[in-house]
Amino acid sequence: MQVFEQSTRTVASPGSQRGPRTEDRMLPQVPHGTRFRTASRAEQMAQRLGWFSIALGLTELLAPRLVARLCGGHGRHNGLIRLYGLREIASGLLIFSGGRRPAAGMWSRVAGDAMDLATLGAAAMHPATNKAGVAFATMNVLAVTAMDIDCAKQLTLESEERGDGPQVIAKAIVINRPAEDVYRFWHDIANFPRFMYHLRSVRETGPGRSHWVANAPAGQTVEWDSEIVEDLPNRRIAWRSLPGADVPNAGAVTFESRTGDRGTIVRVEVEFAPPGGPAAVGLAKLFNESPEQQIYDDLRRLKQIIETGEVLRSDGSPNGAGQVWQRPAQPMEDESA
Repeated sequence: MQVFEQSTRTVASPGSQRGPRTEDRMLPQVPHGTRFRTASRAEQMAQRLGWFSIALGLTELLAPRLVARLCGGHGRHNGLIRLYGLREIASGLLIFSGGRRPAAGMWSRVAGDAMDLATLGAAAMHPATNKAGVAFATMNVLAVTAMDIDCAKQLTLESEERGDGPQVIAKAIVINRPAEDVYRFWHDIANFPRFMYHLRSVRETGPGRSHWVANAPAGQTVEWDSEIVEDLPNRRIAWRSLPGADVPNAGAVTFESRTGDRGTIVRVEVEFAPPGGPAAVGLAKLFNESPEQQIYDDLRRLKQIIETGEVLRSDGSPNGAGQVWQRPAQPMEDESA
């Protein structure tokens, strides 16, 4: 399955120097000079803590017994320590993947520190643990937690001062159907819950306007009203949210016919302000629930529905995937029978 042309970046908020609005020109431009600015002290600290996170994660992954003994244990619970090691590595990689905006990765480290302190608190209550070892580990984790929180707060403050705003995500996929068919399917908003996993409902509220309800973390929901700002049949649809949206957003989808009747390139570009800021984005990425992953999965399901009429899954896939109904894969019929 061909999915390509992925990009994720952050653009300036309204009022700062930037290019045209999303509905006028995708993608918006980054403020001049952002790419070449000198890294701040907080960003430099984040890089060091990123390397520390990866090193600690590898130690927990490869030598869990040693880590357990250093923390006052008896070399048990190796599986849990290895999971914590994977979490540390993921946090470090998230810091580096953020480039000059590692706040999300730093907030993921803060969340990991909270888990570590809770685990050490439980260990301190166990009569078989070495209380001196637990106290030593707790003091070290508290010291690192203080640095993580300070660094994350500084990065978030710098982001706000620079005017960092919505994220922009761009993805594309090839669908083996004419552009007219793909455009017609997308133009009918009643089809959206069929392939958009996190969409709870969408309904028309007027000409070119609709109301959206989507699932959010921790069992919450977000809502917004949207309007179509450009509709070029078989070529492009652009939209933006109306004032008062829980998740301000704008975007466009284009339909480009490939030469030789070889299907349609569907490009989706979305600009949005994630609820919860960089901390929420960082945690979502750790659990594979990032907006990039959601759009990627939505496009794959869109391709399956348009090409086959349904979303297929293997018998090993979990049931109850949101509101997207999926038929279990069936064995091939024996034509010789």
